[in-house]
Amino acid sequence: MTNKYSLPRGTADILPIESPLWQEIESKARQICHLYNFKEIRTPIFEETALFKRSLGQTSDVVNKQLLELASQRITADDPIELAGLALRPEGTASVVRSYIENNIDRQEMISKFYYIGPMFRGERPQKGRLRQFHQIGAETIGPGATQPYLDVETIALAINLLKSFGLKDFKLKINTLGNLEDKENFSKILREKLKSYLIDLSEYSKSRYERNVFRILDSKEESDKEIIKKIKLDYSFLSSESQRKYDIVKSALKDIGIKFEEDICLVRGLDYYNYTVFEITDDSLGSQNALGAGGRYNNLVGSLGGESRIDIGGVGFSLGIERILLALQANSENYRPKLDVYLAPLDDKSYKEAFQVLNSLRKKGISCEMNYLQQSLKNQMRAADKSGALGAIIFGEEELKTRQVVLKIMRNEEIKSEPEIIQVLADLNFQCRKDK
Repeated sequence: MTNKYSLPRGTADILPIESPLWQEIESKARQICHLYNFKEIRTPIFEETALFKRSLGQTSDVVNKQLLELASQRITADDPIELAGLALRPEGTASVVRSYIENNIDRQEMISKFYYIGPMFRGERPQKGRLRQFHQIGAETIGPGATQPYLDVETIALAINLLKSFGLKDFKLKINTLGNLEDKENFSKILREKLKSYLIDLSEYSKSRYERNVFRILDSKEESDKEIIKKIKLDYSFLSSESQRKYDIVKSALKDIGIKFEEDICLVRGLDYYNYTVFEITDDSLGSQNALGAGGRYNNLVGSLGGESRIDIGGVGFSLGIERILLALQANSENYRPKLDVYLAPLDDKSYKEAFQVLNSLRKKGISCEMNYLQQSLKNQMRAADKSGALGAIIFGEEELKTRQVVLKIMRNEEIKSEPEIIQVLADLNFQCRKDK
């Protein structure tokens, strides 16, 4: 009896027909990040559990409900491997900050810019747009000189331009500020005071967050909670004058560079390390899970993880969900299939030997190509050539070998840029070639 193995729940295979679109997005992300002078960083997919608990917050849903910890261990006589105390990364910022501190990068540069592309893991309830293994493109600006609010605007602009480069248009940017740590604490006190008289009417979810993390009530999806939030009429009176000044700079600079935004005082994000600017980018076509990405400032995170000597180091960043981007694009992956330059179609045993020699000579010249290895009719081979995405096809049969003349059949309404090189390779192997549209 053969065992049947299934894909783990909450994960997805990226099949060959889909991977070109992923590669296209990753390639564009690297190009745009380079324009902004961000450099790639690659961190492990697991870290010490304590790192995530300290940075994301003990009361956050990510830590309380979604953290995937590695509890197993394997011990051999000469090489014990301890996995206890480690967890798969649920997001990228904590790992980047850990690496920044551990490698003393603040001692080398006043401002460091990083980007990353890779898988993240959360114990989610799987649904459309929400997986247990998902992938993110993220960027972080960290350093003693990274407290300038114009870097908030640059970070937002980078996220917006990435999404535009992928072909997205109908997304919305929401922004807010939480102020500094003292402002944020004042905001939480004001929020609790305003909600106090409505506590009995809040959902069970929001009641449980009233003391533990009152900001999460602002994220509630319950309509009754949303109505209560409207009634309490929140404003920015909790902000210090300096925090207000920085927020005004962010809004003004966004307008100056033509980035439209909505101001949403209920936007707080779910991770404890955020302060000052926070933002979220959504696309209504995604339904209830409509966030393409989000980010914000985390000025105290490096100091929190690295000690008093790093207390004044600023940070701001974001992450974009690749799966969410793909859902929003709703693109036909066929459009992103890399095109083969040419497909070789041998019609008999003798032709295979000649076609195989041509195949390898073309590849040595950097020309992408494929050959039909099946004993198929010409009609079936042309179908296979079309299915492969080849721009052109060359038929090798008895007549072609006898006359040493072949035809480069054009398969698509698209130029074969390597055509001169293809003809030269054939000439070197004593074949004349003509083009047939």
